[in-house]
Amino acid sequence: MDVLMYALNILIAIYLFVDAPKHDKNRWLWGILGLLFSFITLGIYWIMTGKKVLGWIVLIAYIIWIVLGIIGVVAFGLFNAAN
Repeated sequence: MDVLMYALNILIAIYLFVDAPKHDKNRWLWGILGLLFSFITLGIYWIMTGKKVLGWIVLIAYIIWIVLGIIGVVAFGLFNAAN
């Protein structure tokens, strides 16, 4: 699973690095941010470059994914603490 996430981060960073100059954005800044923050950066980038609906969908879906992950970790910890 970790390898898949690293690969997605790299692909997002490459996409942003290549696409940023088309929208007069700094390719290095967006590439590095994409590598570090993946889908959050991609969503914000799409919102800023005119693909607002797609950007908001990606951003909201990723935030929901993170919140569900946190809830799952907390629930797992509470379940194991009870036993």
